[in-house]
Amino acid sequence: MANELNLTVTLNKPSVPVTSTQQLIYLLIETKPNEVISRTRMPMNLGFVLDRSGSMKGDKIKRLKEAMSLAVGRLNPDDRVSVTIFNDSARVVARNDTLSKQRNLEDQIRRLQAGGGTQMSRGMSLGLREVYRHWNEGWANQLILLTDGQTYGDEAQCLKLAKEAGEHHIAIQALGLGDEWNESLLDQVGSLSGGDADLIESADEVVPLFTQTVERSQQAVVRDAAMTLRLVSDVTPRQVWQVTPVISNLGYQPLGEHDVQVSLGDVDAVEGKAVLVELLIPPRRAGRYRVAQAEVRGEIPAQQTSGTSVRQDVVLDYTQDAAQANRYDSRVMNIVEKVTVYRLQTRALEEARMGDVAGATRKLRAAATRLLELGEPQLAEAAQEEASNLEQSGQMTSMGTKKLRYQTRKLTQRLPELPE
Repeated sequence: MANELNLTVTLNKPSVPVTSTQQLIYLLIETKPNEVISRTRMPMNLGFVLDRSGSMKGDKIKRLKEAMSLAVGRLNPDDRVSVTIFNDSARVVARNDTLSKQRNLEDQIRRLQAGGGTQMSRGMSLGLREVYRHWNEGWANQLILLTDGQTYGDEAQCLKLAKEAGEHHIAIQALGLGDEWNESLLDQVGSLSGGDADLIESADEVVPLFTQTVERSQQAVVRDAAMTLRLVSDVTPRQVWQVTPVISNLGYQPLGEHDVQVSLGDVDAVEGKAVLVELLIPPRRAGRYRVAQAEVRGEIPAQQTSGTSVRQDVVLDYTQDAAQANRYDSRVMNIVEKVTVYRLQTRALEEARMGDVAGATRKLRAAATRLLELGEPQLAEAAQEEASNLEQSGQMTSMGTKKLRYQTRKLTQRLPELPE
């Protein structure tokens, strides 16, 4: 099948002024499966690893049961599912099998009770073993891990398991509930496995975020996608940012004198994947020039082909018309502003960790101002509060740090509506 992927390239401004110096431009490169591929749904080999330690008592365990019931209800009868629970020990309560054969699954979920300490590696080990048992190259093999607390003494083992999962193409989606868990550890678990980490701020958010994580696993119809950017002479890449589904710094790998490559990972059928590229362009005379060519390649397991690719030229006008040179694409500039906010808070958190209170405070206040302009008053308030905390005590709060770290990543996304 031809044209399995759609590719769109939008510049922050279609024309630049004729000058004698380099200029900075932004490219928004968006890729998404076509309508036929988008209707494909990946068969699932999904393992749930759930924290049931004592801190999960009350609303947390109650909402987790609701979220599990709703998530399982969205799976197909032929999908494979397993459930592992852990505290200071671990137990598989539902072995890996097709959903149609999991006749006691709902009852097992209802029986979940909280108690005990936290040893996350025990749950990860058993949960991954269940996914390994029926690993299939053409399926979405994933682990959804939820915890609300610090694991004790087994962090290195957790990272070892995550690395092994990544080597077997089993992505771990790590969800931290509340403010007591180790965000650095969950971030590493996610990245080492090819997955991600996210914050569930309160028990009331368990259901929508848990369900969204399952849905995205089902929608990942393009695998191991990569973008190659072929640049003409004197065009220089500066940074590459993923902007959907979440904001992150992707970096790039030089392939030659003028080519760079960026790993995109999986591409889902609904949001696709979008990246923002910062390029320095050289001086030119007035005229229309090709400055780059973008190519995206990926594997589509449902098609059982060797892969697919799509290309798009990047063309830019150099003009002496000042009015034309001052026209900007508002959507791209809005995304640039959101990436700027994410960069500000990332640097602020790093400077706070390094003890540069003054630098971190300045960046948090700048981020707060920009968040207000973007219509994000709650995040702006969180940034202001953490700036004040730094000034008064020299430290940021655990929840404030997590909220800024994870919520500014989502400035480009919206949570889906859930049925009543």
